[in-house]
Amino acid sequence: MSLKRTLMVSLAAAAALTLTLSGCSPAAEAPASGVDAATATSLSAFGDLAGLEEAAIAEGQLNVIALPRDWANYGAVLDLFAEKYPDITINEASPDGSSAEEIQAADNLKGQDTAPDVFDLGLAVALSSTDRFAPYQVANWADIPDALKEASGLYVGDYGGYLSVGYDPDAVPEPKELTDLLGADYKGKVAINGDPTQAGAAFAAVGLATVQSGGTVADFQPGIDFFSDLNAAGNFLKVNPTTATVASGETPVVFDWDYLNVGYGAQLEGQRNWKVVVFDGTGYAGYYNQAINKDAPNPAAARLWQEFLYSDEAQNLWLAGGARPARAEAMAEAGTIDSELFDALPKAPSDTVVPTEDQSAAAATLLGEKWAAAVQ
Repeated sequence: MSLKRTLMVSLAAAAALTLTLSGCSPAAEAPASGVDAATATSLSAFGDLAGLEEAAIAEGQLNVIALPRDWANYGAVLDLFAEKYPDITINEASPDGSSAEEIQAADNLKGQDTAPDVFDLGLAVALSSTDRFAPYQVANWADIPDALKEASGLYVGDYGGYLSVGYDPDAVPEPKELTDLLGADYKGKVAINGDPTQAGAAFAAVGLATVQSGGTVADFQPGIDFFSDLNAAGNFLKVNPTTATVASGETPVVFDWDYLNVGYGAQLEGQRNWKVVVFDGTGYAGYYNQAINKDAPNPAAARLWQEFLYSDEAQNLWLAGGARPARAEAMAEAGTIDSELFDALPKAPSDTVVPTEDQSAAAATLLGEKWAAAVQ
């Protein structure tokens, strides 16, 4: 996996992103049909899906960024889009980038044909970047819960899950509660997925530590204090976990989303034992958000990508990756969800929290001020 984001990534500015892409061509012109794809706010602007497909195929490119193929089944999602639209080349940039780095790349590459067309972001970064987005409401808009979408479609939740702890049972005992991780058995072994001032999964780890320490998402200080204590005990491992670090045993304990930790175990079956625990008590949930770059060089392809992501096919692919798709309830009611996979999802905690926009922004500010000193 990677530094990837979560529902609550930080508002802090990321360091400049180094990309292997190059080029300085102007953004794509409007298709011959006369539709200005860059201003389209719904499928109706193109007449129907076939009209959008025609416009996107005419562009012939789709630039995506920070989409690890082992993240929530993104590999299968990308491959299915490529199979459905072989005349559209998908350019995958910086798969291990964070949400903040996605926005940095859009700013750095603005006006170039290598700029990102679309984003996949944690909520805090989405909230701080709305001036970069183009509003768009997919055809299945009504199926998406209001709590998961900005009213005009500037950003929309797509898939999510619960923050969990994955661990190697051959290296450490099962942690039954958060404070177990402060014990000597976990010396130099506990990692988080990135920097919480930039990466959402790491942000959520601090959020989980906060609520598991008796605090609330209104104030992340208890979570910062926990990681400060973890660091002081010598247990905090400052290595970003990946499939390779888990396989090698370098990161035997990892705070991450449940679907990502489950994914480690599935990928490494037969190589490394890997178990996942969602602590009893209050759980921390989060969704990742899709958005369109308002300066997308391929605006029709960007909108076709959104339509695809919220189709039954793609939503079931999130489910196959262990994530909870945004349209799950509506699809279950319509009988279009993969019921076997849906029923097999881990049991949700009895009490779940998701920070509000204001709480997320306040937490991001607090982390920007205090995180570095807490774990130095």
